Amino acid sequence: MGGDFGPQVTIPASLDCLKNNPGLKLILVGDEAVLNPLLSNALKAYPSRLSIQHASECVTMDESPSKALKNKKDSSMRVAINLVRDGLADACVSAGNTGALMATARFVLKMIPGIDRPAIISTLPSIYGHTHVLDLGANVDCTAEHLFQFAVMGAELVKAVENIDRPKIGLLNIGEEDVKGNEQVKSAAKLLENSSLNYIGYVEGDSLNAGHVKVDLIVADGFVGNVALKSIEGAAKMIGGTLRQSFDKNLFTKLMGLIAYPALRSFKNRIDPRLYNGASFLGLRGLVIKSHGGADILAFKTAIQLAEIEVKKDVIKKISEQVEQSLASRASV
Repeated sequence: MGGDFGPQVTIPASLDCLKNNPGLKLILVGDEAVLNPLLSNALKAYPSRLSIQHASECVTMDESPSKALKNKKDSSMRVAINLVRDGLADACVSAGNTGALMATARFVLKMIPGIDRPAIISTLPSIYGHTHVLDLGANVDCTAEHLFQFAVMGAELVKAVENIDRPKIGLLNIGEEDVKGNEQVKSAAKLLENSSLNYIGYVEGDSLNAGHVKVDLIVADGFVGNVALKSIEGAAKMIGGTLRQSFDKNLFTKLMGLIAYPALRSFKNRIDPRLYNGASFLGLRGLVIKSHGGADILAFKTAIQLAEIEVKKDVIKKISEQVEQSLASRASV
């Protein structure tokens, strides 16, 4: 029910996923009065793979997380997360209010033992394919220990999803030299250097998309990570808008645009944010995927597909085991 467009996006995206993946089962959570008329044919077409779970309330996009958690216990968001807690669903995918989703998921699912705070991780396109980045906004203020925990969780997710034995981890900083950075980042670097993780050192902002060294995972606090993410999104919109304006100037530029269309289309497909939609909430004892609120059908499909992958790879179990091993290893030193 959430996001900027609600069922008009989430329902067709869900049905496309069901059509393309015979092993997928979906529970659509929301107001039955709204969903039933839109799904009458689909429920007959997928009787064993599609169902509706009624929820009488909906969290608005501008609602405060604390009010949503306290006052809307039958919201579609809360009911969906309860299904994960109760083992009736393997993952929750939502395009709703990010703060409310995080607060509700943390309250209902609880944290993996040994992890202090959840973190948001997603992928960004790069010249090497893509790069995983966390935290993207869940934690504004982080300690060095928090950053280390983010690295442990992120590395395990990348290892599982990308089939990389030892993902390369970089710590986002204002320079690559050891003397640069604040005390929080410097302390986190020491923790990472003394760990079994494949830590390659500090990386600068350009490594998010086009660094001189391939990095599989970049770690930052939520303030820096979110600003970096929004800056990249803004730059992409500016580039797209500027190109359109340039090719629309006159007949000659329109002709040039027509000639360049195949290359421009390939470039657009390479960096299309809809193909990178879906951010995982790491650190919880259940799988929750946050879709962008403005996601269209293709973007929401991408978020569902991400949830499928992480369920199949048993990401939560692997992160829990790695966190336990990491804590035991540090305790023995």
